[in-house]
Amino acid sequence: MKIGLLPLGRPTFDVPYAEQNLAGMLNVLDDCGHEIIGSRSLLLDTEAVQQVVESLQSLAIDYLMVLQVTFTDASAIVEAASKLQVPLGIWAVPEPRLGQRLRLNAFCGLNLASHALGLNNRSFSWVYKAPDQIESSEIEILLSADNEIIKLDACSSDNYASDEGANIAAKVKGKKIGRIGEHPEGFHTCAYSTLALQELSGVSVDELELSELFDVASTVSEIEVDKVKNIARSAVGGLEDVNAFELVKSLRLKAALDTIRKKGSYDAFAIRCWPETFTQYGGAVCGPASMMGEEKIPCACEADVYGALTQLILQETAGAPVFLTDLVDMDTNDNSGVVWHCGQAPISMRHPDITANATIHTNRKMPLLFEFPLKPGKVTLMRISQAFGETKMILAGADMLDRPMAFTGTSGVVRFERDASRVLDDLIASGAEHHMALTYGEYRPKLRSVAASMKLPILEL
Repeated sequence: MKIGLLPLGRPTFDVPYAEQNLAGMLNVLDDCGHEIIGSRSLLLDTEAVQQVVESLQSLAIDYLMVLQVTFTDASAIVEAASKLQVPLGIWAVPEPRLGQRLRLNAFCGLNLASHALGLNNRSFSWVYKAPDQIESSEIEILLSADNEIIKLDACSSDNYASDEGANIAAKVKGKKIGRIGEHPEGFHTCAYSTLALQELSGVSVDELELSELFDVASTVSEIEVDKVKNIARSAVGGLEDVNAFELVKSLRLKAALDTIRKKGSYDAFAIRCWPETFTQYGGAVCGPASMMGEEKIPCACEADVYGALTQLILQETAGAPVFLTDLVDMDTNDNSGVVWHCGQAPISMRHPDITANATIHTNRKMPLLFEFPLKPGKVTLMRISQAFGETKMILAGADMLDRPMAFTGTSGVVRFERDASRVLDDLIASGAEHHMALTYGEYRPKLRSVAASMKLPILEL
């Protein structure tokens, strides 16, 4: 076979480590005996990807192999899949859970790609393995058209209807989400229709500019900054260890969100949290999002409006704070996964034996983020999903394990009720979004009845 390579990366991650993994992947592919063309270097920007795709268009390749070496958004894969109408495979690489930064975050890139390709009705094969753990036979399976994913369909929720579910849905109806800024390019997982969301849930969306958040933050008084700082100090240690100027900028964002919430009577936010909060404003909104979440005003990252809706429904169901998280790793040998976000889980989810600390964003190097492992216990994960263009409720039950912190930020190691290998397969086949809401306790019976009231089919991982 003539295999066209598209190795994807992003310069905000650990590029030397990514290149080390890429070298291992290339060695494995070279040993398979196929003709390997395309790029053998990490493609770190849109222009570089476009140049390789254009060159592959003229070379009559038999197969397009995307090497998901670090996290990237899905735009490059969608464009390549559209222009190169050949079988497509994605190889994403895991990284060890060392309690340090997410150096690659490649699984999240695979997750975004599976959702975007599903929306575009583009079939693909995939594998999630380190280059030193994969067999040549697994590469051959990846190259086989018989290994393309089969869409996982949801099931009817009609049999779960109850007054309790109807009451929860009724309480959510009429709530308001403030969307601050547009979602990042290539995050098809965060796209939405205001009208469709309103018809589904009775929740309305106001679309605000990111500049409004920054402008309000600039007018916050020192008294209000001190109030927010005291809230942060009661939650985490080490505030004095981060850049003082950037810390104040971050704290101002919390006060600004409070002001905007009161003015607009918002129940949740969906915020374009990067890159502009760092590159234009100069402080992280992650710590403020944690504080808002603890106060039961959930904040969805990356302007994920359906993520905010998901949080509102789960919070109303549980009567407790929720955490909008990424699933960033699945280890089939350990039968576990890792949920993570930069540093914005509600502080009540902290492991009771471990102190939470103030920290900086691992890629953008600015405060304020909260860092702690999640406490052990039963958890429920849920998503109001638009995978494959069909609205549904995705559910999963798991136990948060008593494990050391897998990655910096707020993270926890979970063991799903089903084997990790089956959950992994179904997650990709479902085309699910990369954000899921998490809360402590078992709430799937209630959520099934909420789904019935909202006339949503259910997909259980």
